[in-house]
Amino acid sequence: MKTDSQLQQDVMAELRWEPAVHATQIGVEVEDGVVTLAGEVSSHVEKWNAERAAQRVNGIRGLAVELEVKLGALDKRTDVDIAQSARNILSWTGSLPEDAVKVLVEQGWLTLSGEVEWQFQREDAAESLRSLPGLTGVSNQIGIKPSPSATVVKAEIEATLRRSAAADAKAIGVEVHGTSVTLTGAVHSWAERDSATRSAWGSPGVRKVIDKMSLVY
Repeated sequence: MKTDSQLQQDVMAELRWEPAVHATQIGVEVEDGVVTLAGEVSSHVEKWNAERAAQRVNGIRGLAVELEVKLGALDKRTDVDIAQSARNILSWTGSLPEDAVKVLVEQGWLTLSGEVEWQFQREDAAESLRSLPGLTGVSNQIGIKPSPSATVVKAEIEATLRRSAAADAKAIGVEVHGTSVTLTGAVHSWAERDSATRSAWGSPGVRKVIDKMSLVY
């Protein structure tokens, strides 16, 4: 098991390795395996890349992101301009039904709402807008339409987990209540945890995934 000092050094090294991040502007603190990123970044996408870089480090038990997006004078845009650009991009995103996603922008913060059938559509909407100039943040509140029966959903998720080389299906429990899925058990890395949650989200109609899995190293 890594010490807090080792985790701090590893996270700092991973941030330096990530070309989309200005690592010198980001402070890293670790306490009891929980990493906190603090400082300033120049865009929302840089903040997101810093978060993803930290999650790649093995041994992290939790991550708090306290990075402030501070736009340069040339990067600032009006909320109306951002909203119009966002609507255009969503209309060009082939995986999304027409007018399924609504946008709201307030002081550069973009909130997505509406309803789609699949989690990948929900993710595509946010991903397509992540690099939009002028953003200070993105809140993805897009809902997912009702699912088939709990028995069908559970069977589909368990089958997906068995097919996944990145997750140990036998170590992960799946409970379905309505449109919510709860995952329990032990995983051995962030990648395995991510694979399990993606498997759960991949079932049609799942609207909420509750991650109660524990990281065991």
